[in-house]
Order: sequence, then structure tokens, then C-alpha cells
Amino acid sequence: MVSFAAMPQAVLLPVFAADVLGGGPHTLGLLSAASGLGALAGALYLASRSSVLGLGRVIVVATLVLGGGLAAFSQSGAVWLSAVLLVATGAGMMIQMAAANTLIQTMVDEDKRGRVMGFFGMAFQGAAPFGSLLAGWLAGVVGVRAVVLGSGVVVLAGGLAFAAQLPRLRRHARPVFAKLGILPEAAAGVNTATELAPAAR
Repeated sequence: MVSFAAMPQAVLLPVFAADVLGGGPHTLGLLSAASGLGALAGALYLASRSSVLGLGRVIVVATLVLGGGLAAFSQSGAVWLSAVLLVATGAGMMIQMAAANTLIQTMVDEDKRGRVMGFFGMAFQGAAPFGSLLAGWLAGVVGVRAVVLGSGVVVLAGGLAFAAQLPRLRRHARPVFAKLGILPEAAAGVNTATELAPAAR
């Protein structure tokens, strides 16, 4: 849902800059740079994390920020406000995408990682062109503001749906994290067993 609704908005950015904000190449450059700045900030945030624990909650927050930012951006008529909102959407998009990628690669079995990531790539990157096609057609019918607003609503719905499933997903992930020694109590148990092993001999 996120890929289908959010990623194609880059296609509509030139139209938004010209028709809604009344700008030109400089406005488009500013908006693109703002989105890139947000993505960089999101990447740095994820790089600063020391564990995958809590990434599910991070995905929910990032998705809601992305959807809310798109909805607010659709109603903006000021260049500076639009740029600030695109910083938020860029960060939300990067964090949501990279965090989901990280969780999947962490939890999947070694011998299935390539196949699983192939499906993930197909779902994430494969949906974007269809979203772009639909967004471009709808922009000519209902206007670019309505399309961006609708995209924000779809992304928000996706974030809320994921949040509702998060407790169930955590129950499935917990044994995997314990096996990998990611959970603090599991790691402590492994260390204790290692320390007791010489005494047992």
C-alpha cells in the first residue's frame, strides 16, 4: 500500500511545484532537496540504532508520519511549508522502507533470504509503476491536490492496519529473536550457559 500510494508522488512533484505553488525549476529543486534531506536524516537515524528491537513500532510511526505529511502537503500553498512537510515525508519513507527491509532480512532463514527478498522487492518496487500510472491519470481527472491527499489517506490506512497486526507479528518474531540472541534475556541466558560450561566439565 505504501509503495503503491507514496512512491509515485515524486512523479507529481513537478506538477505540484508549477500548478499549485506557482513556481518553476527552483521551486522543484527546493522540494526535491527537502525530500532528500528527510531521507538522509531517516537513514542516519536507522544507522544510529544498535538493535532491530522496536523496529515494528518505528515502522508504524514512520508510516503515519509519511501519510500525515502527504495529506498536509496536499493542502499546502506555501513553498516553505511544503518543503518542511517534504522533509517529514522523506524521512518517513526512508525509515519505513529500510526498517521493513532490515526486519525481514533479520528474521528470514539463511537459505531462504534471497527468495524472500525477491518477493519483497517485487512487492515494494513492482507496485510503484502502477501507482504512478494511476496517480498520473487521476491527477488529470480530479487534480493533483486530491491525488496527493488520497495517497496520504491510503498510507495512513496502511500504517494503521500494520499497527493492528503488530502484536501478532511480535509473537511470531519473538522466538526468532530469541534464537538469534537478540532479546536481552536470551542473550543473558546464553552467556550464563557459557560460563557454567567449564564447571560442568
